[in-house]
Amino acid sequence: MNHKNIHGLNPSESRSNAAYDRRRFMKLSGAVIGASLLPGSLAFASSQSSVVGLQLYTLRDMMAVSVPATLKLVSAVGYKEVETAGYFEHSPKEFRKMLDGEGLSAPSAHVMLDLFDKSLNEVIDTAKEIGHRYVVIPYLTVEQRGSGIDVYKRLAENCNIYGEACKKVGLKLAYHNHDFEFETRDGQLPYDVLLQDVDADLMAMEMDLYWMAKAKQDPLAYFKRHPGRFKLWHIKDMDKQGAFADVGTGVIDFATIFAHAQQAGVEHKVVERDMTDNLVKTIQQGYQAVSALSKA
Repeated sequence: MNHKNIHGLNPSESRSNAAYDRRRFMKLSGAVIGASLLPGSLAFASSQSSVVGLQLYTLRDMMAVSVPATLKLVSAVGYKEVETAGYFEHSPKEFRKMLDGEGLSAPSAHVMLDLFDKSLNEVIDTAKEIGHRYVVIPYLTVEQRGSGIDVYKRLAENCNIYGEACKKVGLKLAYHNHDFEFETRDGQLPYDVLLQDVDADLMAMEMDLYWMAKAKQDPLAYFKRHPGRFKLWHIKDMDKQGAFADVGTGVIDFATIFAHAQQAGVEHKVVERDMTDNLVKTIQQGYQAVSALSKA
């Protein structure tokens, strides 16, 4: 299995415009990490009690240059958990060592669907070695989505198989949504088919709150219909034009959603922003906002 290209979105469809060469990256990360040692700066983050996670896809350009330096930056901001989006040519053993060295854990991993089909045993072995508890199907390509609702019914059948294999070794399968799962097919919503046809004991849901808003769906309605099913959240905001925004700076009513966290069953709250012009600001703002929301 290629440990470089397991991630949440198709890189040809969603790429950051920022280009980070090694010199610029080291200057940026060094300045931030140094600042974290000073009063009144990032150091405040370590005093926060809430565990907040970060989807490393947000920092994929940095990760491509230096995984150790990126993880050091993430830890300096205050994060204790990360969600992986590939391992950038590092072995599971190497990646786990780098996580441990920064006091980070990786409860979940994004693993593209074709890898479940082609190398399920290796997906499971990698997850166990790194310490993942959830392996998440993050995205379906246009080809994988096909047409008609039967595509999702077949996917649900396969997810029951993947989920059973994961359950046998103490892992759990999960599914991450975008907005296309809410486009009606043959009178049904694909997202509803996955919830109904996949055994709840075999697959959790990673609800992306931005994409729910984009699809004009109500998370609370889903929490009510399927309590306890939404073990992971992706948290990114939306600006008034419908584009990505840093958490807490947009129009999504996170306070109301977070008030129903227990009903949702959420265990891991993961900050993400697919594209941003200021990576460090984005992950700082996300950490602060989610920490505050979790305490409210």
